[in-house]
Amino acid sequence: MKKISTVATKQIRNFSEQKLTIGFDLGDRSSWYCVLDEAGSVRLEQRVSTTPKAMKEVFGGMPRSRIALETGTHSPWVSRLLSELGHEVIVAHARNVRLIGESRKKDDRLDAQTLARLARIDPQLLCPVKHRSARAQADLTVIRARAGLVRARTALVNTARGLAKSYGERLRGCNVRNMNPEKAEVLSPELQKALEPLLAGIESLSERIGEYNEGIEQLVEQRYPQVARLKQVKGVGTLIALTFLLTLEDAHRFRKSRDVGCYLGLQPGRRNSGQSEPQMHISKEGDPYLRTLLVQGAHHILGPFGADSDLRRWGLKLAERGGKSGKKRAIIAVARKLAVLLHHLWVSGEIYEPLRNQTAMPAAA
Repeated sequence: MKKISTVATKQIRNFSEQKLTIGFDLGDRSSWYCVLDEAGSVRLEQRVSTTPKAMKEVFGGMPRSRIALETGTHSPWVSRLLSELGHEVIVAHARNVRLIGESRKKDDRLDAQTLARLARIDPQLLCPVKHRSARAQADLTVIRARAGLVRARTALVNTARGLAKSYGERLRGCNVRNMNPEKAEVLSPELQKALEPLLAGIESLSERIGEYNEGIEQLVEQRYPQVARLKQVKGVGTLIALTFLLTLEDAHRFRKSRDVGCYLGLQPGRRNSGQSEPQMHISKEGDPYLRTLLVQGAHHILGPFGADSDLRRWGLKLAERGGKSGKKRAIIAVARKLAVLLHHLWVSGEIYEPLRNQTAMPAAA
């Protein structure tokens, strides 16, 4: 990576009297930025290393500018750094900027220029998003790291069970939390020898996951008393409640609680044109992990161990009239209503009443 040229440095210093718009296409090792002046003319196009030091050298000497960049791996820390340097930062939703994603002429330089021109004309064309704070991201990283271990443990458990079945034998028990080398004692000697290291790895992962669980509980006690408010809903545990708080971070960013369901991709998409109004699947936008947790919570609410509540009764009634796919639709609908309910409890601070509408809705069998 070559250093910033002296010519580029002099050009940056000469921008002090102009209102600049900058498009910033982030890459893993290097990034490309394009500077437009007030008339929309390209004043500078340059590469820069994707490091805090290099970006401070480039953008620290510029006057306050409007900088547009796309969502991605580096966008959270880059957007925070540029904001600290005094710039107006717009983080574009990468999936929604079709002018870039579906362009037939696509490279870093052109992407940066397109971002700059869209930001100069109307920032709303970029479908801007808001990144969470550094603290919220750090706390959410703990949850995401735990989720990574859970996925790895599930994959190893499935591998062990599959190998045993292909040999004509089965591992005892179905609880992945208790999967350890002792489970292989009933297997043939040759299969025990093959699976013992695998089962020991699963046991180790379970121990690490337990440590994460303890750390998350401590985190809630120290910083997030609002979690207790959300856990009033049966089926919502510490993990769901804390992930919900950290993902949304600011409860007042939504004008209505109903907007949360759409934000998390639990609302059906729309493609209406003329008289055509096709039924579409949910959009699946927003955070996929939180959406998965909310669906898991909905499964518990509608399951055999779910506590009686207005939400459960409504979901069961919806499942009864939905035909073959009624249960699936009901689970998604309950997950959406659960997200709305959690946001309402968070904002209002109300005491949750599970059977507030019991007179209006008959009890489910």
